[in-house]
Amino acid sequence: MEQYRPRLQQAAAQMGLTLAGAQQDKLLAYLDLFARWNAAYNLSAVRDPSEMLERHIIDSLSVVNLCGTSSSDQSPLIDVGSGGGLPGIPLAIVHPERPVSLLDSNGKKSRFQFQVASQLKLGNINVVNQRVEAYRPDSLYAGVVSRAFASLQDMVSGSEHLLSPGGRFYAMKGKIPEDELSALPKGIKVEQLHTLQVPGCDAERHLIVLAREG
Repeated sequence: MEQYRPRLQQAAAQMGLTLAGAQQDKLLAYLDLFARWNAAYNLSAVRDPSEMLERHIIDSLSVVNLCGTSSSDQSPLIDVGSGGGLPGIPLAIVHPERPVSLLDSNGKKSRFQFQVASQLKLGNINVVNQRVEAYRPDSLYAGVVSRAFASLQDMVSGSEHLLSPGGRFYAMKGKIPEDELSALPKGIKVEQLHTLQVPGCDAERHLIVLAREG
């Protein structure tokens, strides 16, 4: 996967993201594992590693400094419906001091996440193989992030029990889902709406930050 390092470096620079050499190594090793496991585990419909880099890893990197109060935030975060570990694994690589839980009900995908965390020595990752509504963590999370969840309403209703007081929901979306925003549960407000500039991606990308009112 070394051939993809220049593109990774270029995209990171365009997003104002500083990646140490060791972080680049881990992101490329993650890409390699993703590509190899994808054939058997169907982690993604994308089959070409260069496309995986663009559509999965670089896309995830666009939000790694937006899912918290600052880039040095060390509060615990949970990636709900994490699938192949997106955006949780790139976030954990970029911010190794931040505890990141990856939650998915699919056993094969959870095994892949565990393999990545083990092989890349990502000690800040906790793999949770459960349905979101059944998961009762020992301590609550400052942030709930999701890249592939259904609607904003489903994200809030399904995972609000995981969020600590004052916590935030971070929803990665394409176009702004006006219908979903208008259907948000009472007591939930849009705190921020980030238009993401993802290098190499012409489609609209947004990060919607939701908070409890009051």
